[in-house]
Amino acid sequence: MNRALRRPDAVLVQAVIAGALSFAHLHDLAAAAGQSGWKAWAYPISVDLLLVAAWRRLRAGRDGASWTWFAIALAASLGANVATAGLLDLDHVPAWLRILVAGWPALAFLGGTLLVHTPTPATVAEAASAEPELAVPEVELHRTDTAPVPAPASAPAELDPAPVKPPAPVPTVPAALVDHARSIADNHRKTTGEPITADALTARLGLPAPTCQAIAAQLELT
Repeated sequence: MNRALRRPDAVLVQAVIAGALSFAHLHDLAAAAGQSGWKAWAYPISVDLLLVAAWRRLRAGRDGASWTWFAIALAASLGANVATAGLLDLDHVPAWLRILVAGWPALAFLGGTLLVHTPTPATVAEAASAEPELAVPEVELHRTDTAPVPAPASAPAELDPAPVKPPAPVPTVPAALVDHARSIADNHRKTTGEPITADALTARLGLPAPTCQAIAAQLELT
């Protein structure tokens, strides 16, 4: 373990170098925009803190606000690095850049406040799932104004069952008429893709209801 501590980490060294250069570029840009003294050193701290806050929010739970503020802080850092690379005359800083630098503290404060105090989607879901359900007490109601139930009357004498009517005679259907109905049913299936119903077949044939029912029974229609 001591050997691992003594061995330098290349990624850590690279991070220190990149942070120092970005810090210096932000300081130089703020100083060129009219922020002198300690104010010029406060700007890189503000940018880096907003970047770290947005990154921590992204790791806790991804949402649109985290990506927005992370992109704003990254754009401020990259913009300072590019601007101090000779593409911008630091002795004659344009007015729009002075406005951006002067308005950055308020923007950074707004972003940091929203990132820290706005609950993440995961936190909202956990709070909703952990909220206990309120138990509703059961209340038994007893009515005291009900009238006494009368005694059941004696059952009436059993009546003789009604005579069973003989089933109606099934009409005889000619085979030619059955074949005609079957062709209508086949044509309906080919046209619509569904079997024809007994009511539709009765409407197509125009015959008496008993005859159509007998044909539908032979064709096994419903």
